[in-house]
Amino acid sequence: MLKKETAYYHLPGLFEFYGLYSEFLPLFREHREYFYDWCDIGSIYGAPADCVWGGGRVGFRENNPKEVLALMKEYGISARLTFSNSLLRTEHLSDKKCNDLCAMFGEKNGIQNGVIIHSDLLLDYLKNKYPEFYFVSSTTKVLTDFEQLKNEINRDDFLYVVPDFRLNKELDKLNRLSEKQKDKVEFLCNECCWFGCTDRKKCYETVSRKNLGEKFKEYRCVAPDAESGYKFSKAMTNPGFIGIDDIKNIYMPMGFSNFKIEGRSLGSALILEFLLYYMTKPEYQIHVRERIYLDNMLDLF
Repeated sequence: MLKKETAYYHLPGLFEFYGLYSEFLPLFREHREYFYDWCDIGSIYGAPADCVWGGGRVGFRENNPKEVLALMKEYGISARLTFSNSLLRTEHLSDKKCNDLCAMFGEKNGIQNGVIIHSDLLLDYLKNKYPEFYFVSSTTKVLTDFEQLKNEINRDDFLYVVPDFRLNKELDKLNRLSEKQKDKVEFLCNECCWFGCTDRKKCYETVSRKNLGEKFKEYRCVAPDAESGYKFSKAMTNPGFIGIDDIKNIYMPMGFSNFKIEGRSLGSALILEFLLYYMTKPEYQIHVRERIYLDNMLDLF
């Protein structure tokens, strides 16, 4: 098995954090020496608020799709639409907003864009109507059984498959995958959810129902410490966490190269911390902070 030379990060907030990326991407291009030479940006994913087909996390921000697409074209980065609603019905396929986005992002422009997807109904529809996309099997499927994961990887429909984060450390089984199979695995690195959670599908279904505008009794997470919300420090202690040392010393030598960073429903300050931790050399992190937001007149309180 050949060691991978580059780790490709799939970053959150295509629409939600347009402002952050419009500052970060020029810096990433102009000062490549600030960043690890073994990593690159594979894609940026997300969806505007109120997309019926959405089902990962509900968007809190929305930027002009044409501006978002133009930014991705300028920097040669694949844009992924997060259309992972698990509860779609046939009548939802005609949604104008989602179809307009697909028509826009599905055009040939030199960089192939993708769709993160859960529903096979939507998959069949998009394959026929917008054939220029590649497809990513969503982590919202909660594939915690390794044989299920292998079956999903072996499907020709998907260029990438995101396993449930609780399979991240099944290293013996992962290492026995073929090189072709490994190329399709995209690890979710920084999940904060309780490792022992048995209700993860219910959580995702709640988001799907919200995007469909359904009235229902909302699911409330009862996992330990759930009320504290997302904290990167807590994610780092999760048994499924994949840090930069893991990527360099375990996963890349095993032949894996794709790593997803979650965070669409978080604030841009925390997304910047992810970019600093996963991509930026420690000695240059202050330079990135100064370029993005830090100046000598900034007051925190």
